[in-house]
Amino acid sequence: MELRLLRYFIAVAEELHLARAAERLGIEQSPVSRAMRDLERLLGVQLFDRRSRRTRLTWAGQVLLGECRRVLTTVEQAIRITKGAAQGYRGHLRIAICDGLAQPRIATLLARNREEEPELEIRVVELPFSQQLEGLRDDLLDIGFALSDAVTAGLIAEAVWTDPLSVIVPARHPLLAHAEVRLDDALKFPVVLCHPEAHSGCHHQIQVVLEGATVPPRVVEQVTSLGVMLTLVGAGYGIGFAVASHVQLLPRPDIFIRPLAGVPPPLSTYLLRRRGEPSAPMKRFMRRMRDEGAPGHEEADA
Repeated sequence: MELRLLRYFIAVAEELHLARAAERLGIEQSPVSRAMRDLERLLGVQLFDRRSRRTRLTWAGQVLLGECRRVLTTVEQAIRITKGAAQGYRGHLRIAICDGLAQPRIATLLARNREEEPELEIRVVELPFSQQLEGLRDDLLDIGFALSDAVTAGLIAEAVWTDPLSVIVPARHPLLAHAEVRLDDALKFPVVLCHPEAHSGCHHQIQVVLEGATVPPRVVEQVTSLGVMLTLVGAGYGIGFAVASHVQLLPRPDIFIRPLAGVPPPLSTYLLRRRGEPSAPMKRFMRRMRDEGAPGHEEADA
């Protein structure tokens, strides 16, 4: 299978719109549409649900999206490692971020590492939680950031940040009349949630919050990424739940953020790594992370 097909598929799966995907890829729309038909024929599965007015990913399509990201990440990582070795780099950290964690804190932390240790090569990729676990176990990653601590044997998850949960609503929505939104009021409307089979951690943490409401959620869509959730909310499928700081780094004119009333429930971000003695670069990275104000200042059990 050509890597070109995987790149085309990622663009279409993330945009859910052929014209936007073609524009993003810098090519005409017709070869993109033809490539998607070729990919479905090659795999023998339906990747897109085209029955409604708006194209949506099937569950098989959502799974393939995660696998395509993993394959391209591995290829790009191999290229960067090779080029880095040719340029004399010997220390590096391979970091993965998942669940749409467009974290301001992570950006600040990376900037500080670049300033204080410019000779350390840091490579950052976006991977779902389950693929982070695989990458850490197979020594393809050094550190992961995720919304889940459900790690497997040989790995450690350390809580590093908590952020209040907010409601994400489309433009011209009735909830925009409120400066703060009660959870029970929010759940009177259809909800777009993280897919439980994505093993992202986002679903589990938000599900715990929803179980405390008196109004049961009416889930209309389940997605595997924050980007897809924002797309569906902006299209009016329903409301969503996310950390405001994550959404604010992915600005869209068709969505708005409202805090939950009262004491908003928090979502925890975890640092994932292999059990054992961290490398010297990883120790310095984790020390800077804790200096940035993370709550866990004690060394995780090695």
